Amino acid sequence: MDDATRPPDSPPFDGKRFGRRIRELRTERGLSLSRLAERLGISASALSQIERGKMRPSVTRLYQIMTELDVPMASVFGGEVGAPPDPDAYSTPFGESPGPHWDPPSSGTATTGGVALSRRDDAATLELDHGVRYRRLTPASVPGMNYFESVYPPGSYSSQNAEFVRHGGHEIGNVVSGVLTVDVGFESYQVRAGDSIMYPSTTPHRISNQGDEDAVAIWLNLG
Repeated sequence: MDDATRPPDSPPFDGKRFGRRIRELRTERGLSLSRLAERLGISASALSQIERGKMRPSVTRLYQIMTELDVPMASVFGGEVGAPPDPDAYSTPFGESPGPHWDPPSSGTATTGGVALSRRDDAATLELDHGVRYRRLTPASVPGMNYFESVYPPGSYSSQNAEFVRHGGHEIGNVVSGVLTVDVGFESYQVRAGDSIMYPSTTPHRISNQGDEDAVAIWLNLG
């Protein structure tokens, strides 16, 4: 998404930081560049370009990377993944801990009494291939749940070559504006403003915007 179409209060996207985050997750798991590239079915050079911020992956490619690294997509925005929180840091006014459901909040998040708040201007945003933009809506990570806003420009797909993707869990999407085409298995669905769709992520699927205006949707990924 270029500067002309970016909302005025949207934070700038740092491609190099995004790439570094993928490299950090890879090295933390003891995977070499060539080994991960082999698992993804791409060249080591292509993966290197992603890690150096020279190339943006598609939504599908990002999911494939996160699946191979065995981490939720939210982890690419930064912050610790899967680390147990300090109960004292998130204790409620009644002395109760919210339990092991929160990861440490990302920068820009304020916490008080077990409540995490992230302002719109601070929300982490990813800009991917085809100009697709994903904005994280959760101010802190919740294991097993990813919550995003997506913007698909006209003619964009979730994958570079319109291929399908599959991964664990379920996806629930609600279109806010525009129209998304969601292909699940052998069926194709036109999801318009106000419509919601849910499907198992294990079924091959892809998303595209075949209209002439941006399509904005809210997604809840579970599992």
